[in-house]
Amino acid sequence: MDATILGAAAINGLLLGGSYALVAVGLTLIYGVLHIINFAHGSLLMLAMYGVYFLLTKANVDPYAALPLMVAAMFAGGYLLYRAVIGRFSHGKDENILLITLGLAIVLENIALFFFTGDTQTITVSYSYEMVALGPALVPLPKLVSFLASLVLCGALALFIARTDAGKAIRAVAKERHGARLVGIDVDKMLAVAYGIGIACLGAAACLLMPSFYVTPTVGHLFVIVAFTIVVLGGMGSFVGALLGALIIGLTESLAGLFLGEALGQIGIPLVFILILLFRPTGLFGAGK
Repeated sequence: MDATILGAAAINGLLLGGSYALVAVGLTLIYGVLHIINFAHGSLLMLAMYGVYFLLTKANVDPYAALPLMVAAMFAGGYLLYRAVIGRFSHGKDENILLITLGLAIVLENIALFFFTGDTQTITVSYSYEMVALGPALVPLPKLVSFLASLVLCGALALFIARTDAGKAIRAVAKERHGARLVGIDVDKMLAVAYGIGIACLGAAACLLMPSFYVTPTVGHLFVIVAFTIVVLGGMGSFVGALLGALIIGLTESLAGLFLGEALGQIGIPLVFILILLFRPTGLFGAGK
């Protein structure tokens, strides 16, 4: 096969991985701190995407300009959701949290289906169809912006967790909750903050996705299944692993689609996932026991 075609497919795959990165990083943060799988992740991404859609169609707010607003709104929603529902009714049991988030996913999707119907909604902005020459490939400008912004936001989140007092408190809670409580950290608050940040990542992801994607009440399924794969592949709780895993999955999906056809392109994801876990059961950056 021509090297130019392979190069173009690789570039498009990396850009696709950038689109997955923020969704996966938010999910891995929630797992790393709360030690639970958030089944409502995809449904909350869907709500954020509808938020971006209505901000443009009803208030004429550009998706990229809406990014600070959506991040703040999703953080507040995630924080309140944890404090009012998840933290209150889970009674400290992980299995209760799993059931609550699964229930939330079902409720949110059906509410969206009732109010928004099952129709596919898209947006069009002035730069939706602009193309940029990137090596041997012509790539859509929104996908390039999404990739670069994802890298910047993932880096900023990693710095926040590593360098700030709030980030250190979150890491302390993730490592040892009882010890964190003994040194004066409000554990319940930090858990809610961590959940809020994980959901805020979905607000950013929605703003970056909508100029080149669509939204339906079930669109979250497309991303959350891949995001779960990325989180496990990169190593549960690892930001670097989630980012690298997202790029690997995007590259795999693109190249598999090139060789096997679009209909069978997704089969490459579980194959690579299985191969890596055969040689690295804890994931790329997971800590061994």
